[in-house]
Amino acid sequence: MPSAISPQLRVAVIGTGPGGLSSAIALSELPNIDLRVYEKAGELKNLGAGISVNHNGWKVLELLGIRDRVNGASTNPTVQRNAYTGEIVDPGVPHDPSDAYEALRVKRLVLQEALAEKVPEGLIEFNKKLVGLKDLGKDGVKVLFEDGTETIVDLVVGADGIRSVGWRCLVPAKRLKHIRDLPLTTTSWWYGKAKSLWLSPVDADLSNLTDIEFTARVFNEPPVPGRTVSWGVRVSNDEVFSRFSDCDPRLAQVFAQVPEGNWTEFAAYAGPSMDSLVAWDKLVLVGDSSHPSAAGGFGSGSAFAMEDSWTLARAIEYARSIKGSDASPSVVAEALRVFDAIRKPYYKAMSDFRKSQKEVLKEVGRKEYVDFDSDLRERFAKDGLGAKRGKGFLGFVYGNDIGKVCKEFFETEQARRNGN
Repeated sequence: MPSAISPQLRVAVIGTGPGGLSSAIALSELPNIDLRVYEKAGELKNLGAGISVNHNGWKVLELLGIRDRVNGASTNPTVQRNAYTGEIVDPGVPHDPSDAYEALRVKRLVLQEALAEKVPEGLIEFNKKLVGLKDLGKDGVKVLFEDGTETIVDLVVGADGIRSVGWRCLVPAKRLKHIRDLPLTTTSWWYGKAKSLWLSPVDADLSNLTDIEFTARVFNEPPVPGRTVSWGVRVSNDEVFSRFSDCDPRLAQVFAQVPEGNWTEFAAYAGPSMDSLVAWDKLVLVGDSSHPSAAGGFGSGSAFAMEDSWTLARAIEYARSIKGSDASPSVVAEALRVFDAIRKPYYKAMSDFRKSQKEVLKEVGRKEYVDFDSDLRERFAKDGLGAKRGKGFLGFVYGNDIGKVCKEFFETEQARRNGN
């Protein structure tokens, strides 16, 4: 077991999104650790509107100890509609109030505040923009910041996401109540040709709605010269509406009620599957920094980041238990080996599925439809993308229980070490 006089494990977490904050929570609960979280902004910022929390997300929120601090609106049923006619092509799965792990749509700010409140006071340093890392071999990593300061640590956790076309905003519910035949207490997804819109409540109390999330996506959007991926760019109402002016008149009325300046742009970007999530035996990437998935995270990007963070803490615990030290280079190297072994196959499976759907999505944008409504109905008799729906479809994402996964992994590792 680790010695009580072992040097502290020095850790720098970069970023204060879900990955950075959950890393701060999970790692701060370990003994004998010197932890700092660095954020380039001057304060915690709320970017985005709503996020989905599915079964896998609730499981890791329980492990992080903040399950009861997060709540939102059920996404069941999610009514699938033809964006041009408003016709329902799939009524969705009924809401099950007895399901403690049912998918909810949650305000991103609610999750961020719940995570931030659990982070021990004084761990976060603001106005610290990372500009460089230098491998010091057995002495660790030198972390350099834009303000000229630097620090040396044993482990760097990259949790700064991706400066990751779609648009999203929150619309005050009271501004939409006059629109006839537009249910506000039910999630609805409106599909067009190579584009879609999403309307969803994000408040737990449906009898007292304050905000409706409104998200718009366009597939196969031509690149803008000089524009790379971005996050949180403010755009005008007209710029977004120009892509959807041919849709159902109810949607036009929703667009008209969006307060000017509320729309923010995000790149629907998904990066390639990485060969490894770790480097130098002292650098690890968590969340979108290792697997950007806005176009293929299946509404679980925040859960992925939190699962990564909790797994990293368990990997450090395991490495300490077999290496007899708290902070030696061998402990860090073993912890990262374990982390990579647990998480890399998970993201490869996600990447492989995403690749299998790539041509399907392209075809949606190229196809000449004789009867678009009938085509939508056929797609949703499958899964909405064209792949056959079956028992356990995407279960490796939504049904994931990271606590169980780690427990089984460590049991297998121990049996291997024992020669069984």
